[in-house]
Amino acid sequence: MSAVTRKNRDGRTRARLSSGKAGSLLRLVFSLAITFFGLLLVTFLIGRVLPIDPVLAAVGDRAPQAVYDRVREEMGLNLPLWQQFFIYISNILQGDFGRSVLTSNPVLEDIKRVFPATLELATIATIIGVILGIPAGVFAAINKGKWPDHVVRVIGLAGYSMPIFWLGLMGLLVFYMKLDWVAGPGRLDAFYVDFIEPTTGLMLVDTLIEGDMDLFWNAVSHIILPASILAYFSLAYIARMTRSFMLEQLSQEYILTARVKGISEHRIIWRHALGNVMVPLVTVIALSYANLLEGSVLTEIIFAWPGLGLYITNSLLNADMNAVLGGTVVVGAVFISVNMLSDVLYRFLDPRARR
Repeated sequence: MSAVTRKNRDGRTRARLSSGKAGSLLRLVFSLAITFFGLLLVTFLIGRVLPIDPVLAAVGDRAPQAVYDRVREEMGLNLPLWQQFFIYISNILQGDFGRSVLTSNPVLEDIKRVFPATLELATIATIIGVILGIPAGVFAAINKGKWPDHVVRVIGLAGYSMPIFWLGLMGLLVFYMKLDWVAGPGRLDAFYVDFIEPTTGLMLVDTLIEGDMDLFWNAVSHIILPASILAYFSLAYIARMTRSFMLEQLSQEYILTARVKGISEHRIIWRHALGNVMVPLVTVIALSYANLLEGSVLTEIIFAWPGLGLYITNSLLNADMNAVLGGTVVVGAVFISVNMLSDVLYRFLDPRARR
């Protein structure tokens, strides 16, 4: 084969690879756009289906009819439904979620204020769940059918079965009231609230930036219990999936071949088997993280944690639909973004997905 022929063939191969990557990127962007459009459509319809009148929430039930009609027109609720939807999309794309009736602030400002608390709580819970859940799942898999396997499975089953609000209340009763090992509800003691100037909104990070270790350890004592409660549910899910993935890998022929070659059991399990397990496990961890970001409402209520879940709940109880829909859109967007990130990491970790 001549050098010119090889060069032409290599050029065609690179062109096909480049075309394939571009097509994959376009499909990803298109899928993301369709998903986000569906999210906006669902949240818009929820706002119109719920038996809550946003005009009454804004003006009160004693307002004159003229005032009611004027505010309804200002909100655009007198327009056809399709026109309301396109105005809604336009405002969302410009970052305009409306103004909260409860706080009188723009909803986006409120979300920027409360979301870091939820992000911090969910991140620490996920880290704890990953650190404990993956080894627990591996330990259960290599001891299949033995008592360590049964212990891990019972712990996982309990994590799925126990209501989180009950577990949170029991945690406060035992570790806060009885044993006094942790601090109570909130992110800081009331005495320290005015001592910290929010920089990132992440309390642990802000206290370290301030260089005040008393504030830092006070924040740790407040977050450790709610984070552990959420981490238990994350741990149960991650441990169960890790066990399942490991059992599948340990039954593969390459594991038998590695044992025949005399490779140590430790290396077979923790490098070869777990290395292949980490590819699908990335998606599991991402889903667990996204679920904690959107599903920590009850935990935030019990621990008076000023996060996005508590904000949406209070807004819903006060018929503040702008805040409810804005928070719902943000939660959905975060879920979509985390799943998209997991897809990217999947492609990075698994060379077969890059072909």
